[in-house]
Amino acid sequence: METIRIDHDRCNKSYACIRACPVKAITTRNKDGMPVVNHARCIGCGSCLSVCAVDAVSHYSDVDTCINLLKSDDQVAAIVDPTISGEFPDITDYRKFVEMIRRLGFDYVNEVSFGVDLVASKYHDLLSNFKGKHYLLANCPTLVSYIEKFYPELTENLAPIEIPMTATAKVVRAAYGKKLKVVFFGPCLSAKHDAQLIDGDGKVDAVLTFSELRALFRKFEIKESKVEYSDFDPPIGYLGSMYPISNGIIYAADIDESVLNGKVITVESKNNFMDAVEEFSKHPEKLKKHFNIFYHSGCLTGPGTTDRSNQFLRRALVTKYVHKRLKKFDKKQWQLDIEKYGKLDLNRSYIKDDQRLPEPDPDSVEEILKSLGKRLEESASCNACGFRSCNDFARSISQGLSKPEMCLNYSLSSKQEYIKTLKNNNDKLRKQLDKTVEKDKELHEAHQKIKQRSETTSALLKNLPSAAVIVDEKLKVIESNESFIKVLGEDAAMINEVIPGLMGADLKTLLPYNIYNLFNYVLEKGENIVGKDVMHEDRLLNVSIYSLKPNKIVGGVFRDMYVAEVRQEEIINRVGEVIDENLKMVQQIAFSLGEGASNTERMLNSIIETYKKTGKK
Repeated sequence: METIRIDHDRCNKSYACIRACPVKAITTRNKDGMPVVNHARCIGCGSCLSVCAVDAVSHYSDVDTCINLLKSDDQVAAIVDPTISGEFPDITDYRKFVEMIRRLGFDYVNEVSFGVDLVASKYHDLLSNFKGKHYLLANCPTLVSYIEKFYPELTENLAPIEIPMTATAKVVRAAYGKKLKVVFFGPCLSAKHDAQLIDGDGKVDAVLTFSELRALFRKFEIKESKVEYSDFDPPIGYLGSMYPISNGIIYAADIDESVLNGKVITVESKNNFMDAVEEFSKHPEKLKKHFNIFYHSGCLTGPGTTDRSNQFLRRALVTKYVHKRLKKFDKKQWQLDIEKYGKLDLNRSYIKDDQRLPEPDPDSVEEILKSLGKRLEESASCNACGFRSCNDFARSISQGLSKPEMCLNYSLSSKQEYIKTLKNNNDKLRKQLDKTVEKDKELHEAHQKIKQRSETTSALLKNLPSAAVIVDEKLKVIESNESFIKVLGEDAAMINEVIPGLMGADLKTLLPYNIYNLFNYVLEKGENIVGKDVMHEDRLLNVSIYSLKPNKIVGGVFRDMYVAEVRQEEIINRVGEVIDENLKMVQQIAFSLGEGASNTERMLNSIIETYKKTGKK
């Protein structure tokens, strides 16, 4: 049953909702880190609603359901939580408020205070007839859900009595007909979940928060200035109007709550709520008290209210409202109504819906604590992560419900270390940058010279009439000339159109094994191969391979032995002229490029020698 939803389009992943959730029903999705709701674990407390800065968290609304009910042919009753007195201080008279609700289209408008009176009388009987068993009063739906899911062993200690909302639904159906539809207006979010569990006469067809009620008033343009007085439909409640105050039902049930002789301890607010349940679970026979527990400050600041501040002002408004109503209260009629409707069955049972995860390995928890910079024996916590202790937080991480980044101290420490590292790196980079700036001009000028000389060398290589290729230690082509591509054939020519000079091509795909293996030999041994005849397809090639940079770069020259000798002699002469004319240039290149340029010169001289030898044969 879904109560909370998260709009991922608006979510900024601050994880405030995860920190606020007391049972970690909101976790992060693995694929993108987005928070997601585990509805099975949710207890409907509404803590996540008020902490999201971008309003990405909201609750499911019954507004449309309510409007459809009012448009139907069924009679519809509105049952209103007595917290209206604290929620609507802007409405000067509660009777105007009642009429505003009628104008929405409701056939009946009843206050839940009478249902509170009936429930209070049941509590009076239960606690007065003590038989050795202490109870958790089950007026707060959030408490009921929390017990069923996280303390299922305590379901036997939940008072077996309906909540006032359900009791009032039974009352109005008994008064106005079983086919009546019922809409509840109140401050409680978990009541939405509770209503989905109840069927029969106690069924509530729609649950709207006070915030949603205000939205209905705006939608239908209903204002106090446009309506007359109208009172609640009978039966009218008595001290049940004190229900919004956390111990109001104890007062209505006339149960002793004194420090010395009292039977009941009233608990309110999130942290006290959880501590009380835990202590009741561990020490029931030592405490020897019944517990009246509310997640919020009674109903005054429930998640369905529009303003959760001014708790004590709201309390004052409630007591003022009760005083005003009781001045002309018909107690005799109330007693008759209590006798009439007191026969309704208000018994309730509970289910065990255990959502607890297996306890993590202690060693795992200890390792997580160490990574967070905590000690295993520490039980205190800053509570910024949403847990009551660092141990609880570490256990949750081990169970996959939380992330280390939810610990603000850990997160800040990590960021500070990161910033410190960045600062140190920046300092080093700044010093290096200063040196780089100083040499930048020199390097730029040197680069231009090297580029110019390299282009000259490449032009010389490409203009050689012999086929020539230079490869690296992986036999990848660094540079080749047109003559080499012609030797390889049409396939190589096609590749050359896409990749000029076959740069980066694998020599093993261009030449047969008996030729490229010669390149491997020179790379490994560092020994030149000069004037070796090999067959390639239908040609006899004279191959010379030179080590230009030991174990790193080799160059090869290929001569087609079937070319006329006159052409060979011409090639020898032209290459000789090129060598003579460019000797000075090569020397300058050697000065800049070092060993690579010298090897180029040596390779060119070797070409001439090879041709001369061939020419003499």
